[in-house]
Amino acid sequence: MARVGLTPERLARAGAELADEVGFDEVTVSALARRFDVKVASLYSHVKNSHDLRTRIALLALEELADRGASALAGRAGKDALAALANVYRDYAREHPGRYAAAQLRLSPETAVTSAGPRHAQMTRAILRGYDLTEPDQTHAVRLLGSVFHGYVSLELGGGFSHSAPDTQETWTRVIDALDALLRNWPAPAAPSAQTSTST
Repeated sequence: MARVGLTPERLARAGAELADEVGFDEVTVSALARRFDVKVASLYSHVKNSHDLRTRIALLALEELADRGASALAGRAGKDALAALANVYRDYAREHPGRYAAAQLRLSPETAVTSAGPRHAQMTRAILRGYDLTEPDQTHAVRLLGSVFHGYVSLELGGGFSHSAPDTQETWTRVIDALDALLRNWPAPAAPSAQTSTST
């Protein structure tokens, strides 16, 4: 019989809290059972296995991030919007490192399409429309921003910038400045190289 009070949603939230404490890679059904002081078997009435649990945590994290992003972007455009969204990801990662790691979990195509993931892409594209970027450059820019945000945040969380000056906040501000300048002056695609023809 399922333990009263346990639901998939409650387990996902407890798993997210555990991820923030010990790291997303350490979250398993067994670890969560110990947290609730129940037998592992009692949790299988709510989650299929550890992968199912981790997927639910990822979906929760994506939803929380999307909600924060939407709130931060309201009424903003251009560089203000760019900085606001960038700060959402960085602040969330620093407040919830385990959940942030969960948000990077690769989801199945079926799960991804119904997740909050598409909302993240829509928010980024909304920012880029303010820079007059059209396809395929808009997609190139989405990938660039994602790479820079995630790369910087991951290195910062791992202590990669903690042993040298200047302060990481100063660098972060300059990174946003540089991205804004790049987006306002997006390079034109290279012209196709001329093919020379020879006659015999």
